[in-house]
Amino acid sequence: MTNSIEDIEDADCILIIGSNTFEQHPLIARRVVKAKDKGAKIIVIDPRKTMTAKQADLYLQIVPGTNVALINAMMHVIIKEGLIDEEFIKNRTKGFEELKKVVEKYTPEYASKICKVDKDLIVEAARVYGSAKRASILYCMGVTQFTHGVDNVKSCCNLALITGNIGKRGTGVNPLRGQNNVQGACDMGALPDVFPGYQKVNVAYEKFEEIWGVELNHEMGLTIPEMIKKAGKEIKFLYIMGENPMVSDPDIKHVEKALKSLDFLVVQDIFLTETAELADIVLPAACWAEKEGTFTNTERRVQLIRKAVNPPGEALEDWVIIKKLAEKLDYGDKFNYKSPKDIFEEIRKVTPQYAGITYERLGVDGIHWPCPNETHPGTPILHVEKFLTQDDLGRIFPIEYKNPAELPDDEYPFILTTGRIIFHYHTGTMTRRSKHMINEINDGFVEINPKDAKKLGIKNNDLVKVSSRRGGVAVKAKITENIKEGVVFMPFHFAETAANLLTNPAIDPYCKIPEFKVCAVKIEKL
Repeated sequence: MTNSIEDIEDADCILIIGSNTFEQHPLIARRVVKAKDKGAKIIVIDPRKTMTAKQADLYLQIVPGTNVALINAMMHVIIKEGLIDEEFIKNRTKGFEELKKVVEKYTPEYASKICKVDKDLIVEAARVYGSAKRASILYCMGVTQFTHGVDNVKSCCNLALITGNIGKRGTGVNPLRGQNNVQGACDMGALPDVFPGYQKVNVAYEKFEEIWGVELNHEMGLTIPEMIKKAGKEIKFLYIMGENPMVSDPDIKHVEKALKSLDFLVVQDIFLTETAELADIVLPAACWAEKEGTFTNTERRVQLIRKAVNPPGEALEDWVIIKKLAEKLDYGDKFNYKSPKDIFEEIRKVTPQYAGITYERLGVDGIHWPCPNETHPGTPILHVEKFLTQDDLGRIFPIEYKNPAELPDDEYPFILTTGRIIFHYHTGTMTRRSKHMINEINDGFVEINPKDAKKLGIKNNDLVKVSSRRGGVAVKAKITENIKEGVVFMPFHFAETAANLLTNPAIDPYCKIPEFKVCAVKIEKL
């Protein structure tokens, strides 16, 4: 996030795109409610009329995968009607003239045909966002999980840049992270192309070789989809920590085949997940309440976590397991830590954004990175005076709309989009072991628009088969006006009615994220 969670409530307009904030990020949704109470206008762009969409002043029910066309059309209107921030564009950015040429053809009428949103709604949304003194963009995986996810994010950035909505309270481009320490994991280098602090592996390797006293591979690593693709071939051994790809990854039949073809699979987790059931060795880990350390949340706030209870049975904290493995491999001297605090001291040394953060300074409230030294208060808002580029200017990238990898046809006439529901979290590893949650709902379903259901002769709660080119699942139908005609929705929490048996493993060429949000399916009544 460029901004803090707190300052969302200072926005005059909040554009929520590809995020069901009220169900998936309820604490952030409270800030949205506070902003609305102060008079802020809420715009929601989503193919489902979610709980979040029902709070909106303006709701645009988009076809999944057409975000770029819609945002380009909004920018077309904003430029045409003089709602841009000319001073900000002139002094703080580069690339505007190229963007202006590209969005010229994206009239509301043109975009309406692509995204199936009324042209007048597009114009109104552009005017509300463009005329706001302070406008904030909130987005989640309904923006990123596409073969053009990077383009979608860049489009959100373009919209903020041309209206000057960066670098002040109540503005910004604010991704809401999908899990509680995703930001922290990325900060620590859990990405294939960077060391901790986003330092490129092919550039910063000498620094880390000197600090760690080892020779390092200078090549980029692999993403999860790339690992699955090479499993059993170039890759013979996988070590999976706190991840459940047998529910969360696309095209699960392919995932299962890949994992079973390995010579050796180790899974480290707090429960025997669907993935752990395939493992040769399962290492029982401690959960969040059973360990100490830091978490970094979606607003870049580093927070100190204190252990509440001891781990049960043979379970150990993750860092202890890794240290013991290192000792078995005769690398014990490289893992000479006695506590999580020792590890954090090394993090401070190798990660510039964390350099000024100490356990003592974190206290109860934590500190936003970047925090370069111990007198620095932390940085709740990024890009206040300049951007992190060589010339200090923000980059505007003109983006053309491109189709998703798989479109509906005569055989598979519907678009399937996937996501979460309020009662369950991710692959259900924890929530599906909670009697309170499973008493609410413990079965998968497919949402179908009433007009589509009528054509198919399907009634509410009928058992149907949803099939894609990768497989099929039997699931109950939920007939609702909340889903757009021609689109169906399935939650992915439920292994036995796995939506990800159907999803397309096609990936974004830049960030390699799979296209979870769009694939072509057919529906048959059983």
